[in-house]
Amino acid sequence: MTLIQGFLERVADCNRHDLSAYVPWGVRGHRVGHVREDRVDALLASGGGRAFVRGPLGLELTPPSVEARTAAVARCLADLVRSEQVRPPRGELYPAAFPVRSDAVCLVDRSFVAWLGIGAVGVHVNGYVRTPRGPEMWVAFRARDKPTFPGQLDNIVAGGQPHGLGLLDNVLKECGEEAGIPPEVARAARPVGAISYVFENDTGLKPDTMFCFDLELPIDFVPRPVDGEVERFERWPLDRVAERVARTSDFKFNCSLVVIDFLVRHGGVDVEQPGYAALVSGLRRGLAR
Repeated sequence: MTLIQGFLERVADCNRHDLSAYVPWGVRGHRVGHVREDRVDALLASGGGRAFVRGPLGLELTPPSVEARTAAVARCLADLVRSEQVRPPRGELYPAAFPVRSDAVCLVDRSFVAWLGIGAVGVHVNGYVRTPRGPEMWVAFRARDKPTFPGQLDNIVAGGQPHGLGLLDNVLKECGEEAGIPPEVARAARPVGAISYVFENDTGLKPDTMFCFDLELPIDFVPRPVDGEVERFERWPLDRVAERVARTSDFKFNCSLVVIDFLVRHGGVDVEQPGYAALVSGLRRGLAR
């Protein structure tokens, strides 16, 4: 199996979903998310009823304002948590919008985002150094007691994008919290584009977008775990990183796409190899409008 074939498998891993099993929902005919069909009745009955109703689109969130819709969705979430259909709130609000980064129709607790099939946004940072042997990348090992993807490999810094915080400000925050990277170093992070995918799991549908940043670090800088989400960091040559992504599923599923994108942009993928165009286009998928 070539590297590109392995990379294409990682792209496929992130885009396994069956949209026919979902019902779209929106506001005033504008689609915002998707709810699994077998959960529609529970959603319609939650929050005292009438927050969501059936309509031409599928389901309609009825309150007239952003604030009213946010409150109504919170009541629905509370009912569904009590019936153990949704995990307890995490106290972190995400905007519900389609396309992402457009005006939000309401704010939704992070625990409810995939259940409602809302497009979430995150920031991912490729931390690397230049050496006489070529570029090397810092790889994070997720903590083994972390509730999601314990022990898997990760980007040096990554995090969800909460409401009310700019992307660059979030990068600075996550750099300090996860890897002990001070602001004067983290400000060198350079935006290099976005990656999108549509993934389905037991929680629901995840039509997610990752805004990617490259951060060239000083050769003598060593990141350190701060908030307990990462166990340790190791610095690897790019060929070792590429092999690990292509031949295994050791990297957290979506972080592998961020690494592949870095390799494409830094000449780590042979443009002459069959599958190159499919790989590049596969890094940016999404639901049709």
